Amino acid sequence: MLAMCKTRPEAGGVEIRDIAEPQPLAGEVRIKVAATGICGTDVHIYKWAPDIARLMKLPVALGHEISGVVDGIGSGVHRVQVGDRVSVESHISCGHCYQCHLGKAHLCRQTGYPGITRDGGFAAYTVVPEHIVWVHATDIPLDIAALFEPFGIGVHASLEGCGVSGMNVLITGCGPIGLMSIAAARALGASCIIATDVNPTRLALAAQMGADRVVNVREADPVTIARDMTRGNGVDVALEYSGDPQALTQAVEALTAGGDLRLVGAASAPVTIDITRWILKGIRIYNIHGRKLFHSWEHASRLVYGGKVDLRPVISHTLPLREGLRAFELIEQGVAAKVLVTP
Repeated sequence: MLAMCKTRPEAGGVEIRDIAEPQPLAGEVRIKVAATGICGTDVHIYKWAPDIARLMKLPVALGHEISGVVDGIGSGVHRVQVGDRVSVESHISCGHCYQCHLGKAHLCRQTGYPGITRDGGFAAYTVVPEHIVWVHATDIPLDIAALFEPFGIGVHASLEGCGVSGMNVLITGCGPIGLMSIAAARALGASCIIATDVNPTRLALAAQMGADRVVNVREADPVTIARDMTRGNGVDVALEYSGDPQALTQAVEALTAGGDLRLVGAASAPVTIDITRWILKGIRIYNIHGRKLFHSWEHASRLVYGGKVDLRPVISHTLPLREGLRAFELIEQGVAAKVLVTP
């Protein structure tokens, strides 16, 4: 079968090639892939960023935002059945380490990942452990099912700390997960949502997803706007998705004293912060990594199944696998939100 694989340890180094169709072993499930999303992590792999390169042994088929239909199961699989419509959790936790025992499997010390430590979903078929398969309770469209993994991050971020219900919220960075976080915060009862970015296309999508005010930070000061919209108090919650140091500074300055700072976006280099300012302001800091297993999935499912969140506007492009490399070009050019690749 054809698969989009990282084959060379360098920037680029991704190609479409033939690989063997996988077969499920004990405890595993084979999925006939319907759609797989391009993630920021895939872009880091494409560019061969050091933090991700150290995890990978090449070649490997990429892709971890996976949806499809189960078409085979290995021995010992009981919960998942052939014909189930599924999404895939991308953190393969061990179930035995200290974090897993404490109910923090999303922070497992021995986490594996489809598309990173084993072949992923940019292919016709993929095989994953049963325990990371989310079986959908409805006939959800499979392109929407492919968004559940990234949407779960936005749900996790919205539910952390004091939540967002009744809160004034700032979201910095309107990439696909930032956009989905706007929808999650809106559905979960945020009072006011301000979204910032530098890309006009993404800002237009942010308004469509439910932001009350969008701010191009090249044209206006988001801190001043946030204070004006909150009677000078500042926002209660700041969700930082961009990984940009300036956006982080703006998020902290826009935040009310004692507010929640929730960090999602990974910076490309170490960032200098004014820790004294953070301490004196009394802000609470939460680092959001992946989804809580499977707390975030349960809440994400309620929002989508119940019609509280429509994720479809986030899908900007759907490409056949043979054209999958174009996804990286579209993202680099800034014209794409979420790109799905189909077999």
